[in-house]
Amino acid sequence: MEHAIIARDPGGPEVLDWVDWHVHPPEDGEVLVRHTAVGLNFIDTYFRSGLYPWPGDILIPGGEAAGVVEALGEGVEGFAVGDRVAYTTPNGACCTARAIPADRLVRLPDAVPDEIAASVMLKGLTAHYLIHDSFPVRDGQTVLVHAAAGGVGLLLGQWLKARGVRAIGTAGGADKVALARAHGYDAVIDYRAGDFVDAVMAATDGNGVDAVYDSVGRDTWRGSLACLKKRGMFVNFGQSSGTLDEFRISDLAKGSLSATRPVLFDFIADPQELRSRAADLFAAITGGILTPRVGQTWPLADTAAAHRALEGRQTTGASVLQP
Repeated sequence: MEHAIIARDPGGPEVLDWVDWHVHPPEDGEVLVRHTAVGLNFIDTYFRSGLYPWPGDILIPGGEAAGVVEALGEGVEGFAVGDRVAYTTPNGACCTARAIPADRLVRLPDAVPDEIAASVMLKGLTAHYLIHDSFPVRDGQTVLVHAAAGGVGLLLGQWLKARGVRAIGTAGGADKVALARAHGYDAVIDYRAGDFVDAVMAATDGNGVDAVYDSVGRDTWRGSLACLKKRGMFVNFGQSSGTLDEFRISDLAKGSLSATRPVLFDFIADPQELRSRAADLFAAITGGILTPRVGQTWPLADTAAAHRALEGRQTTGASVLQP
């Protein structure tokens, strides 16, 4: 018998239970994957709380994982039993094994450990589309990144530096500020110590930034807009502090600003695009451009405790659950 984390109703971390779970054999086009590591992300808490729609009667959270192929369904090509693979999907990863469509999987290079792969499939591919598509950065630009010491934030700092972009980050507390600075940021602002808008404008000699990558949402969006240059871009890709309920399109009028609310799964829906982006990500890791950081791990059975730590802003870098 396999095991899974399930929630029967929306709510806090207390709704998550560790249960026996039956896994069906792979159907046509599917692969059975035995998980070796499962990533933890803020989007998991959005689904668990009911902020995002549930996919069915019960919820198995978890949006990224790595593992080993154990069986192939009919018609599957390109994979073999024993292959190391990884994936990202909106839900379903918090279990010991699952059958999943083969076109959602990518093969792992030998040089990328399972724990690292499980920590970067969602976060790393998010960083990829943010700087290549949502606001394609150019050498010499300056951008602001909120939650710079988080999983996506640490990857963005390194990738932006490698592309010749000056990255300014925000983080809460001296330890997180120091961590972000060690991962490529030119300057990091402790948002607990004062107004980040004033600090950003001082750091840019009053010019502001070309773009803001904002995963915080309610607490930061107004300040994010205030930090932008004329015709700057506001990229809101998360809402860890809450939704932008009061945002209006007219808020962009001051400075002819632009805004976008991208979602990762729209950028990897096509299997070829998924594998192309994953290849870029793995090349950046094996080439030394990115050094992913797993800040903390929990047993998969303790997913509820992991959710509490994540929502309590007690984590740095990526978090991984171990089946």
